[in-house]
Parts: sequence; structure tokens; C-alpha cells
Amino acid sequence: MAYTTIDNPELYFQSKTYSGNGSTNAITLDGSENMQSDFIWFKRRDGADNHILFDDVRGVTKGLYSDLTNAEDNLADSLSSFDSNGFTLGADTGSGGSINGSSESCVAWCWKESATAGFDIVSFTGNGSARTISHSLSAKPDFFVVKGRTFGEQWECYHTSLGATKCLQWDDNSAEADLANRFNDTEPTSSVFTVGDADAVNKNTYTYITYLWRSVQGFSRFSKYTGNGNANGTFIHLGFRPAWFLVKRSDSANSWHLVDAKRNTFNPTQNGLFPDTNDGENTGNQFDFLANGVKLNSSDGGYNASGGTYI
Repeated sequence: MAYTTIDNPELYFQSKTYSGNGSTNAITLDGSENMQSDFIWFKRRDGADNHILFDDVRGVTKGLYSDLTNAEDNLADSLSSFDSNGFTLGADTGSGGSINGSSESCVAWCWKESATAGFDIVSFTGNGSARTISHSLSAKPDFFVVKGRTFGEQWECYHTSLGATKCLQWDDNSAEADLANRFNDTEPTSSVFTVGDADAVNKNTYTYITYLWRSVQGFSRFSKYTGNGNANGTFIHLGFRPAWFLVKRSDSANSWHLVDAKRNTFNPTQNGLFPDTNDGENTGNQFDFLANGVKLNSSDGGYNASGGTYI
């Protein structure tokens, strides 16, 4: 196990599975410590419904969809509050029951904003010209995603393994693209990240939200690997047992894959969800969560094609 300054990771990240009830629904997190979330990502598990993301910078009721380019929606009776150890949902008629439909099976992934744990939320207004934006990670971010709030545009993703000359999009399965006007071909620093003049990241007078993460030894890691196309698949060293794992093939078109240790409490971790689609869970994934990383147990091209490159 790698040394880490974070004694209890549940102070900064927790997953929660729950059943919707179509009415007021107060959900308590399961961890050994209370945690008030700053960012919650919701997904219905047992059917096709959009991923919905909320944060306390934009405020409750303000939903964005990782699988859509849509502008921010005002979902008045969806998320009602970020609570001291969980969250409260409303009747959820605005999103059609995506996160609290009666008897629906759902999952929520919850983050606490913290420089210690390497997560920051930044809102800004565009000016139409390449510029820097301040962040509070106190270290260079390894992954960040920018989304326009007030109009429909894609989620633009920077990843340290690809560098600032390339980007991916959360809302589709495309391969990495060389789009200089997204991050202005400029690496982020310990205090700022750069956006170009593209409407997707910096349209004049329009508002944006950015979620930024950095690797924290023993707690989180952002990296890349090469697939081997074998059921005895690649091992990805993290230095800790993961609670949440997101992977995307970067050199060709394939969906993002997302698995976690809450929905599968034993190996193989099979129940995949896909941030770029509204699909329910797919049980065909084959990941083993180990004490020091992730072992792939399938030749699936989404995460282990021979010679494929993945983040």
C-alpha cells in the first residue's frame, strides 16, 4: 500500500446505492465518517435515464447531464439539499424520475471539495479570448472537464497523459482530438488552467463550470495503460484498492466505462455504466479490484484491446 496523508478516504469520497420513492427521500451515506458532498453524480441503474450532475457552486436543482450537450436544467424537485451526511431528493418529476423514481435502483457518487484530496470546482464567465483561470488544488491538475452552463456544448476533458494539445468529451465516445482552441495547447499549473477561444470552453459572457482532480498518493491516480487483448488482461497499478474506476480508450471510438466497489462488493466488478450514454447497468464488464490496483479479465475493446491506449 502506498503512503498517504489521507487516513480516512470516506471523508472525501463515498458511493451510495439507494431506491427511489417518487417523493421526499432523505438519503444517508454509509461511510464510517459523516461527509457533506459538494459534487454528486447520479445515475439510475436499472433502466435508461440520463446521468445527472449537481454541485454546490451552481446550487441544488441545477442539473447537468454527462451524456448530453444540453445547457443546465432547472430541476426544481430533484436534489433538494446537500446534507451533513447525505442528501435529500424531491419527487423528481422534473427529470422524469431519473434519480428518484418510485422503486427505481440508483447510485450516487459523492465528492467533497478539498485541496487535500485533490478535487476542486471552479465557475467562470467566458470572454472569448484564450486565458488562464485560477484553481485551488495547490498542484497541477491531472484531469479536468469544462462544461458550458448556459448553452448546449460538449464536455471538454483534459487528461495529463494526453496533454493540453488533445481533448476528449464526456458526452461521446470519440477518440482523442487535437483541438488547440480548447486548452490553447497550454499545460495547467499548480495555480491555473488555460482555456482557448472555443465556444465550448470560453464564449464571451457565457458561464461555465469546471471540475478538476489531481492524483493524491494512496487515494487517487490518473494514468494510462496499453491493452493486451487477452482475457488474462493488463494490470493497472494504483497503489491502493479503488472505490471508483473510470476508463476511456483514447486512440479510437469507444464508450467511457465506469465501475465502483459499492455496486459490486466482490470480484469481478461487472456492473458497468457509461457516462456518454443513458444506458442502465451492463454486467459484461470484467474488472478485479485488488489491494494495489485493477486487473482486467476480458479482451473487451472498450478497455483491453490489443495495443489500444487507455486513460
